[in-house]
Amino acid sequence: MTLYLAEGSPTTELSDGQLREGLRSCFRQLGARRRVLALPPDFTRYNSRGGQLTCLVHEYFGDALTDVMPALGTHVPMADWQLEKMFPGLPKSLIRVHRWREDVITVGEVPADFVYEVTEGIWQRPWPAQVNKLVWEGGHDLILSIGQVVPHEVIGMANYNKNIFVGTGGSRGINESHFIGASYGMERMMGRADTPLRRILNYAQEQFCRHLPLVFVQTVVGANERGELVTRGLFIGDDHECFERAAELSVQVNFTVLREQLHKVVVYLDPEEFHSTWLGNKAIYRTRMAIADEGELIVLAPEVKTFGEDGEIDRLIRKYGYRTTPEIMRFMRENEDLRNNLSAAAHLIHGSSENRFRITYCPGHLSRAEIEGVGYRYERLDEVRQRYDPRQLHDGWNTLPDGERVFFIRNPALGLWAYEGRLR
Repeated sequence: MTLYLAEGSPTTELSDGQLREGLRSCFRQLGARRRVLALPPDFTRYNSRGGQLTCLVHEYFGDALTDVMPALGTHVPMADWQLEKMFPGLPKSLIRVHRWREDVITVGEVPADFVYEVTEGIWQRPWPAQVNKLVWEGGHDLILSIGQVVPHEVIGMANYNKNIFVGTGGSRGINESHFIGASYGMERMMGRADTPLRRILNYAQEQFCRHLPLVFVQTVVGANERGELVTRGLFIGDDHECFERAAELSVQVNFTVLREQLHKVVVYLDPEEFHSTWLGNKAIYRTRMAIADEGELIVLAPEVKTFGEDGEIDRLIRKYGYRTTPEIMRFMRENEDLRNNLSAAAHLIHGSSENRFRITYCPGHLSRAEIEGVGYRYERLDEVRQRYDPRQLHDGWNTLPDGERVFFIRNPALGLWAYEGRLR
């Protein structure tokens, strides 16, 4: 097992040239390849540098890069404008769409006793390791899993083998993985590399995927003192050490520990990146450990126009709403449609404040009835934006002209925020 490159620090700013040379040095070590598959993130991870790295892969391998399959998970396929922006110059003929309900194969099952042990008895069934058939049967002599390591609500830290088993996984594996994470508890996992679900995926990788020519290309991205996004680290390897090194740096770069609780948080959802609460609720996941009891989270969501990325999940969110964990568990016991879509159930738990703080959504398209129907408070976007103007606010603490003090986050996907008292 090899760690090809581990470069970065909390103050590093890797240039485009350094990213190119980092990849090239790794590929020189790997030697000539004839059939390469790239698995980059989709547009919801635009800031990961995954698109840029994929283009550099194409620059190096040329025609040997035969397939590029964005790791969609349950997300909708990328639109043409997204492909053009994220992968400029990459031939569209290389793009393959991951269809998570049809194009997958179960390559093995993690034993129930192992799952029971690592989840502390929360899940007692074998977990199916599922991947897209192209990954398993494509005949590639190099598979590059590309993406960003950052705190994550389902598994603790995003990327590594999650990009394989969830990003290119199937409905049962994705559903159960999300529910395992939700049942175990977000606040017990976020910002941690060693979690129950990660141990399950590690088992699956070690037992079922050793023959696959997998190499992980992982970035750590953060903002510098000027508020610009920069690449803090690049880690390339084929084993767990690669991920652990990236996760250690991500915690330093992306995890903000606050000395006081936040009573009012304003989060902005970029119009290009966030079109659904399925994605936009990172505003909730990533701030919940920082918000005070009886506090308020205000979500400015100019292009949020639906709840689920998938039609069936959207229906389930509208039907059951973002309720407390006991309520969702009861709904599952009583309703087959929710039992059959555990990722939706997990998402509903993730998107609830458990009645601890208020969540106010200000969408550009969804109506008051729709927002209040799923359990959130509603305010008009244009009215709220007049008071909390993203163009005038900066990340972190802001004091308004009338003395009100609010904490502003421009992109919740890039970090995790927590009050130090909740980490003890």
